[in-house]
Amino acid sequence: MRAIIPVAGFGSRMRPHTYTVPKVLMNVAGKPMLDHIIDSLVEAGITGVTLIVGYLGDVIEEHARKKYSNIEINCVPQPQMLGLGHAISLGKSIHKDDDDLLIILGDTILQADFKALFSTPDTAIGVKAVEDPRRFGVVETDKSGRIVAMHEKLENPPSNEAIVGVYKINDPALLFSELDSLMESGKRTKGEFQLTDALAGMLERGHVMKPFQIDGWLDCGKPETLFETNRTLLDLSPAEQQKSYQAKYPDSVIVPPVFIAKGCAIKDSVVGPYAVLGENTSVKGSILRDTIVGAEAQLKNVFLDNSLIGDKAQVEGHPQSINIGDSSAVSI
Repeated sequence: MRAIIPVAGFGSRMRPHTYTVPKVLMNVAGKPMLDHIIDSLVEAGITGVTLIVGYLGDVIEEHARKKYSNIEINCVPQPQMLGLGHAISLGKSIHKDDDDLLIILGDTILQADFKALFSTPDTAIGVKAVEDPRRFGVVETDKSGRIVAMHEKLENPPSNEAIVGVYKINDPALLFSELDSLMESGKRTKGEFQLTDALAGMLERGHVMKPFQIDGWLDCGKPETLFETNRTLLDLSPAEQQKSYQAKYPDSVIVPPVFIAKGCAIKDSVVGPYAVLGENTSVKGSILRDTIVGAEAQLKNVFLDNSLIGDKAQVEGHPQSINIGDSSAVSI
């Protein structure tokens, strides 16, 4: 099994960080979001990954080849952002003859039994029940459990099974044929070539598709969802790892769960909960919670909450002294 992961977006909702770092390489719970995705696929037996790259694609390619030298890594540029369908079509030369193909979005971390997904004989679309399906694309199934239609953000959707961004295709050649037809005809939805339109074409040809339930769907597309995902993943950290952090920094208070990379120096500080420190970061006299800090950053005398700090950044505050009387109210 090989996979296509589209990672060509600009990450505009994560500016200013994505001016210098591709969104998929931003740190969440101690490692780049792309690594969370590929690690789970490698553990399930994936043998190769094709990355559809664009903005800062050379940085993504360098990282992937260095980190995943044990699997086949291909990188294909997407010169124009013409939609997800267009991005996937660029993998045709590599994957058209595959028996099976996995497509997974590069800015969403999924918690799923990928081994079970890989062994599914039919084409399978990852879904998860949501409270408000009007915000998502959904699948519609018949009584036998087969998918009969896909719908995009309807006011009255026929189901609450949202499409979450993972697709196991058992006939890649048919998919690429449908994608070719879309682009030859110029058919676009909302101005872009959509993968769901190609999948709908496969359904019209009688191709069998079934839903596959996803356990967890963690979005990393904007700061507020990145923090939510960071919290969820840190909650899964081993207890022994958390205990080791406090033992390593006895003159500070480490409030689990946190992630502290190697080489960090922490003194007279409170770190956590839900703080992430990149390699060789220095923290002095500070309080950090719900904060993700890049490598080699320096923080001194600051109180940070819901904050993103880039690599090698320097943030310094000043100790404050106050003298207040009875029945006073102070907000600092």
